[in-house]
Amino acid sequence: MIMSRKFQIDQEEFNDLKVLVTGGTKGAGRAILKRFSDAGAIIATSARKQPEDRRDADLFIEADLSSIDGIETLARTIKTEFGVPDIIVHSLGGSSTPGGGFSKATEEFWQQELNLNLLAAVRLDRLLVPGMVERGTGAILHVSSIQARLPLPDSTMAYAAAKAALTSYSKALSKEIGPKGIRVNTVSPGWIMTGASEALVTRLAQSAGTDEATARQGIMDALGGIPLGRPAMPEEVAELCAFLVSDRAGAIHGAEFVIDGGTLPTI
Repeated sequence: MIMSRKFQIDQEEFNDLKVLVTGGTKGAGRAILKRFSDAGAIIATSARKQPEDRRDADLFIEADLSSIDGIETLARTIKTEFGVPDIIVHSLGGSSTPGGGFSKATEEFWQQELNLNLLAAVRLDRLLVPGMVERGTGAILHVSSIQARLPLPDSTMAYAAAKAALTSYSKALSKEIGPKGIRVNTVSPGWIMTGASEALVTRLAQSAGTDEATARQGIMDALGGIPLGRPAMPEEVAELCAFLVSDRAGAIHGAEFVIDGGTLPTI
């Protein structure tokens, strides 16, 4: 079993800054939200349903961000109850397309993947970024994926295409609003050992009649190997996100940072 990572945190680093984290109730998004909360930020997040644990979020908005109505609900609530964010982290993402290659990815699945992994960020930026530009300061982080450059054809083709578009969009946005005081960067994780990943390892081990270490290695082999020998932990992704939007990274803009343990085989 891979253990969670703990880091020493400056509890005042983001003191009183307003941070919006999409997808902040599960997985890496949950770790990102907690990282900012632990450093003194005022946090807003959203999900389709009320989470059981809301202790690290100051404002929770129930909204489906894969829909235009959900995006408008979130943006309206942020503007009226939260104010202009200092930092936006778009960590929302995922894939529900079944295996079987391109022929199984129907029009409905393609639209779902695009709405969730690309258009949610595009639509939300369109509604909230003008306020940040008017103020003249802020930071935006788009969480993409190494699958933008290493797509897996069996079940995540549409997801990979959407994330590739998100990475390109993030770069274009950085060129437009960087001169107006808003820094924009992209984080592209590889395999992250979230609760969902742990459950997948357990299921694979049980179905194959083997142990979890063997099942975990099988997943890494399917990815072409992870030279570091393990997936990233959610807390490690959160640390990278916190650094990139902090004053410590004040000259980093329009860049993509990969956190994949060396999975990508090329530069």
